[in-house]
Amino acid sequence: MIKREQQFKRALALLALVVLAFAGLGFRLMDLQVWRHDELARLAEKKTQQTSWRLAKRGDILDVNGNLLATSVSVKLVCADPSMIGGQQAVVAHALAPWLRMSEADLQQRLIPRIQKNSRGETITNGLHYVRLQKNVPEETWQQIQATMSQLKFGVDEKKLTKADRAFLRNLRLYAISAEPDQLRVYPNGPLAAHVLGFVGMLENTNHTSEVFGYDGIEKFFDDKLRGASGWRVSGMDSRKNELVTQRDENVKAQSGLNVVLTIDAAVQHILETTLTNAMTRHAPQSITGIVMRPRTGEILALASLPGFDPNDLRTINTNTGPDRVISDVMEPGSTFKTIVISGALNEHIISLNDTVFCENGLFHYAGITLHDSEGHHFGDLTVQQVLQKSSNIGASKIGIRLQAPKLYEYMTGFGLGAFTGIPLPHEVSAKNFVRPADKWGKYSIAQIPMGQGVAVTRLQMAMVMGAIANGGVLMRPMLVKELDDANGNVVQRYEPQSVRRVVTEATARDMVAALKTVVSKDGTAALAAITNYVVAGKTGTAQKVVDGKYANDRFVVSFLGFFPADNPQLCISVVMDSPKEGGHAFGGALCGPIFSEIGKRCASYLNIPPDLVPPPAGTPDVVASAQLPNNLPLR
Repeated sequence: MIKREQQFKRALALLALVVLAFAGLGFRLMDLQVWRHDELARLAEKKTQQTSWRLAKRGDILDVNGNLLATSVSVKLVCADPSMIGGQQAVVAHALAPWLRMSEADLQQRLIPRIQKNSRGETITNGLHYVRLQKNVPEETWQQIQATMSQLKFGVDEKKLTKADRAFLRNLRLYAISAEPDQLRVYPNGPLAAHVLGFVGMLENTNHTSEVFGYDGIEKFFDDKLRGASGWRVSGMDSRKNELVTQRDENVKAQSGLNVVLTIDAAVQHILETTLTNAMTRHAPQSITGIVMRPRTGEILALASLPGFDPNDLRTINTNTGPDRVISDVMEPGSTFKTIVISGALNEHIISLNDTVFCENGLFHYAGITLHDSEGHHFGDLTVQQVLQKSSNIGASKIGIRLQAPKLYEYMTGFGLGAFTGIPLPHEVSAKNFVRPADKWGKYSIAQIPMGQGVAVTRLQMAMVMGAIANGGVLMRPMLVKELDDANGNVVQRYEPQSVRRVVTEATARDMVAALKTVVSKDGTAALAAITNYVVAGKTGTAQKVVDGKYANDRFVVSFLGFFPADNPQLCISVVMDSPKEGGHAFGGALCGPIFSEIGKRCASYLNIPPDLVPPPAGTPDVVASAQLPNNLPLR
């Protein structure tokens, strides 16, 4: 009986042990199969599968003739696994430092494994998370690095080493240094059209790749079109990390980004930038901008803002080089605004070009303020055409008063002031806060605004105003992109010229062209803007800058906006100079006129624009070359 009880107790104990064993096994299975399933599955995949990312080639940016302005080239991001290097950091650093353009000491330090703890508190080395050594390594250099690693010598007779040590050195040569595919954005023409193109930045992804994203200019505005879609390949790998093609599960090809074809002509852009650069040297302004466009379509052939930068070297970018002043800075237009007020008054049939305006002999008292024409000029009676030709402030003010504030505001907004132009570039401002509705004007605003004070615009807005006059009174939307193409050159999307609205009638526009021609004559304010064999129409501007809430007597923004041939306009050109230090300050025609003339002459030659003037007889002095700066030019 006692023996039977002992056997029963032993059986119960054995059963309890079996139950506990199965319970422990069940618990372990639950831990592995349920609670830690996702984690362990990821670890298994990591050891038996590899994902190779295929970067999408970022689309190119080209000029209107297909010349490359921005492109991407394949490079490598060279990395290291310090855990596979052991104590051979000095050997590897000595061999690779010249190829990686790094000092041996720095490279050796980066190859040393660092002990750290992961999120679960486990001790690991940074070999589990690769170390980036150098980016933008050319393909040819990477091949040299691979060849160098395969031939590494460690100063020992490897035949005498153990099998494990020989395997370690073999793996070091093959796998300790690796590379990820990457791409480098390149701008073949350096700083040419830098503000239009913009530049890119790099965003490091968790999959050990770097993503290029647009940071400014066309690169930013069309980033989603240029970027494309990355691809990937998932396949099995053996113990040496070699791909097993038979175990390839996924194979998704990368899709290249679209190419953006601009309306910019690289040759015209070069003409504009070199001419502006020379002007920067001569006059030392704070900045200078230029625009060359086709007034009938709004196509921008060149757009520049200096000082500029080189998008290949981001160290050249600073607060003085950007953003693009053509669209991001506001200024008072000065006398170029007279184009708007006189156009509006002509269109409303309030005046005609031959009507006479008494200009008060240089002093005009209105609503408690005194308006002046420029020093030394005391105009009496002037025709409306002469008001524009001589750029009389008082004459323009009197015409604005006759037009009245509501109508003047209507034409200001009609010409696009206070609104975005719609150019496909970031950072454009509308200057809406500086173009106030007529019911918010002060008592003397109607006298000040017609002479270009008390209102602010962007340089592009005023260029489009002049383009509208040249285009028979129709305001166009500035056009900077011609089309989007795929990698094979097929057109995906084509952009067409867009008219915004008719602002004045064709008859009014013809009258304005006739008056603007006289500005570029020996009796006008822009004699130096003339171009040999072409009739030029345009308007000068000189605006005092506001400093500490007051108009400064020594800080000016000078400008000239014009087009040619006047009766069949092919090009409209804007030149604006901010605070020139050399060559005077009071004459938009004297400073910006010659720059306009040089740009126009070179562009006309390149684009084969037919002349509209009969060439002078042989021996006759060139109009531009022989033009002398008139004495006592009025403030424009």
